[in-house]
Amino acid sequence: MREPGCIAIDGPAGAGKSTIGEHLARRLGYLYCDTGAMYRAIAWLALQKGIDLNDGPTLGKLAEQNTILISKPQIADGRQYTVIIQGHDITWDIRSTQVGRAVSPVSSHPQVRSILIAQQRAIGLQGHIVMVGRDIGSVVMPDADLKIYLTASLRERARRRHTEMVERMGEHNPALPSLEEVMSDVERRDNTDRKNMQPAKDAIIIETDNLGIEQVLDKICHYVEGNK
Repeated sequence: MREPGCIAIDGPAGAGKSTIGEHLARRLGYLYCDTGAMYRAIAWLALQKGIDLNDGPTLGKLAEQNTILISKPQIADGRQYTVIIQGHDITWDIRSTQVGRAVSPVSSHPQVRSILIAQQRAIGLQGHIVMVGRDIGSVVMPDADLKIYLTASLRERARRRHTEMVERMGEHNPALPSLEEVMSDVERRDNTDRKNMQPAKDAIIIETDNLGIEQVLDKICHYVEGNK
């Protein structure tokens, strides 16, 4: 069997897609592409320009007129990649709570999705890539050689998100949201994104609640080997 050209990893917020995708790409020597960063970049830009998040046509033009560059980390500060838009490094800016709340309504507009899906598909067709998102296997790369859908319980996903925030912001940061607030935000995103995050019919579903990173990676690599 041939080596998989594109590995699609989908799943709800906090399921571990980003962490697993990055580690898998590193293990295989593949390019890592987190498509969620592209939607976050448009959300960030919309907030900067004061654009109504419910204005799909204007947001679509914003996506069409601005190229989002995602590359390997250019600064050794713990980032998984570098995101540039309009010449600005917004890698950490797009991880703010404000952008996190804006990304779901922004990504729900078909005008935005059509532009970014076309860009993502072009990246995926380059091959030797691990692409992470909500609908990679079902919409962006339906012909991906391997499709993985990661999932976990709501509480576990919220706990992971909260732990990441503590590590990034500091345990005593007054801006740090509580676990309950994070869980409420994750649940809200689930409800908003539900129609865009259904697993592909041929996706391999992996429940990650009781699995560590290496265990999940080993499971996926077993399927990778099966494609060779």
